Amino acid sequence: MEDRKPRGRRLAILSLAALGVVYGDIGTSPLYAVRECFHGEYSVRATHDHVLGVLSLMFWSLMLIVSTKYLTFVLRADNRGQGGIVALLALITPTKRKKEWHRGLLLMLGLFGASLLYGDGMITPAISVLSAVEGLDAAAPGLDPYVIPITIVILVGLFLFQSHGTGKVGVVFGPVMIVWFLILAALGVRGVARDPAVFAALSPHHGARFLLHGGWRAFHVLGSVFLVVTGAEALYADLGHFGARPIRVAWFALAFPCLLLNYFGQGALVLNDPKASEHPFYSLAPTWAIYPLVGLATVATIIASQAVISGAFSLTRQLIQLGYCPRLEIDHTSEEEIGQIYVPRVNWALMAATIALVIGFGSSSKLAAAYGVAVTTTMVIATVLFYVVAREKWNWRRRYLVPLAAVFLAVDLTFFGANIGKITHGAWFPLVIALAIYGILSTWKRGRAVQAARMRERAQPLAEFIAGVAKKPPLRVPGRAVFMSSTGGLVPAALLHNLKHNKVLHEEVVILTVLNEEIPGIPDRERVEVEDLGHGFWRIRARYGFMEDPDVPRVLQAAKAKGLEFTLRETSFFLGRQSLLAAGKSGMWRWRERLFALLSHNAQGATAFFRVPPNQVVELGEQVSL
Repeated sequence: MEDRKPRGRRLAILSLAALGVVYGDIGTSPLYAVRECFHGEYSVRATHDHVLGVLSLMFWSLMLIVSTKYLTFVLRADNRGQGGIVALLALITPTKRKKEWHRGLLLMLGLFGASLLYGDGMITPAISVLSAVEGLDAAAPGLDPYVIPITIVILVGLFLFQSHGTGKVGVVFGPVMIVWFLILAALGVRGVARDPAVFAALSPHHGARFLLHGGWRAFHVLGSVFLVVTGAEALYADLGHFGARPIRVAWFALAFPCLLLNYFGQGALVLNDPKASEHPFYSLAPTWAIYPLVGLATVATIIASQAVISGAFSLTRQLIQLGYCPRLEIDHTSEEEIGQIYVPRVNWALMAATIALVIGFGSSSKLAAAYGVAVTTTMVIATVLFYVVAREKWNWRRRYLVPLAAVFLAVDLTFFGANIGKITHGAWFPLVIALAIYGILSTWKRGRAVQAARMRERAQPLAEFIAGVAKKPPLRVPGRAVFMSSTGGLVPAALLHNLKHNKVLHEEVVILTVLNEEIPGIPDRERVEVEDLGHGFWRIRARYGFMEDPDVPRVLQAAKAKGLEFTLRETSFFLGRQSLLAAGKSGMWRWRERLFALLSHNAQGATAFFRVPPNQVVELGEQVSL
């Protein structure tokens, strides 16, 4: 449960920062959401009843999904202050649940939800930046041929900049987004002034009447209405960066009212001039302000895209630490902020996919058809997992929880149904991406379990090995050797190979095990445990959360306080490297065995991942049949 309640100046600073990170995506939805309802492929005519109906649905979608579901309830499901689908994954560890298949199903759902976020991370920069640059066409139709090239140049620059870190520019995100939201409000007021009666759409009966009398066309428009809440998942995912209270303050104090004013302003404009539905956002501005507005919108969409890209980096690190993803190179771009990271492979994959989407779809209207499926599916999964956490962790009563979850699930499934109909118009893309990533993540998790089982079959209990050494001592050479092991109770394969081939043991042998916990972080005082096993053998256990990166030199430094002195430059590290063979005996399909072997071959080496000094490492290989 949440316990951080900043106040005063700190609350204001955190709320300001939340605007730039949390609300970047949802804050740029006015660029295309209203347009898609009245001008896109799944649109309706801009009649009086249709406009009020669509605006009513937008308002109540924001109220039910963002204000109620996420800000009021889901933000409570924090894992020691951290949020997001991975936090929910860690929270569903069963306490009362007796059937293991229940937990397996929930883990599958959570993992697929995490996979969907990568598809969202590809589409968000494409549709956001493209919709902003398309404002050039509203100012001067002759500039239309330059929209795609300009968009690609901006996106390439954005992804190239990632390796330099976002810490320095991040401080301006909040102030820029304040300006953006205030401009949204000012434009909205300018539009509402034409027809203040548009606020009648606050009544839910306009939305209900639109759906009841509009038939399938109205139902399909829900897919475009949903664009106003894309980015809501960021509220939960960024919980650990800001805390629940600043996120709520930023929403209710600024983001929500400014968005509503802009949506209603666009609605009033379209009511008075249906032709304005082609570019309702830019049509709100006076002619002289369109070019500056395009520039500001572009900056706002870059900020929104940056938040999504950084989120993909953070999600990847969490999945690696929880054992769902192969080790990848992770660069820290800030010495002060642990969250400032850069994952090269993820960055280049996102860039290639985003540029391909811009070229392949060609317009934000066509991209809008692909947008939404990933987010709605993630929201459905989040509702299911939230129910499990509320019931089993918090012991909420079913008579209150079931109706609440049923309402949320009904809304989520309705939007899912409206978006899934766009499969043939581009909605297949995020689903295919998610299925491919899910296949990789699940194969890696299963493969690692099989590999560990094979290693255990061949391993010798450590206590038995030490007893044998004491009974029949081998030649002991001066120095200290550290052998890394995934399980502290068994003899590392590298230790056995070294003894077998070199016929010697060091005077001091340290078995180092790095354990990954399903919590965000471990206090420093609880991180390292040291145990004297006798006869020159020591065991060190180092624990890390899924938001932390392992660091062997720091572990050894911390061991000094536990009674084991280390001189790092005089220590040798022995690591095992397994060569995997797809033998068809793992219970996995053969293609999954081969995929796992390929992933293992291309994963980052343990030396770099654990930050072991490379010039002090000895690697001993062995062949393992799956």
